[in-house]
Amino acid sequence: MEAAPAGGMHTPLRQQLLEQVLSIIELARPLVEAISRRDRDLGSQLRRALSSTALNLAEGFGTQAGNARLRFETARGSLYEAQAALRVAAAWGWVERHQAVPVVQQLDQLGARVFGLSRP
Repeated sequence: MEAAPAGGMHTPLRQQLLEQVLSIIELARPLVEAISRRDRDLGSQLRRALSSTALNLAEGFGTQAGNARLRFETARGSLYEAQAALRVAAAWGWVERHQAVPVVQQLDQLGARVFGLSRP
């Protein structure tokens, strides 16, 4: 499913970042499901953090400069929350560490890109 392209100089970057976060969500989905079976609250929080990352990125590209920076910062915060949730789940033994590492690394790469957007 793809949205109709919208104008603006950020369109290619917006599309790249949205595709990157959606890919991460797809990669994380089996882990979220496994975590939810053992700890419903942690699974829900991880799911919300991943969704929030995508939604705040999208919102950031659709708002004015100051508000955009705030949305990108919120997206980055949610991204870090998702990383922490995966590490916590591995620490509790809900998922194996080696299963969480690729998702955490992908989130780290995305975080570096989002950091650049949130700088004044």
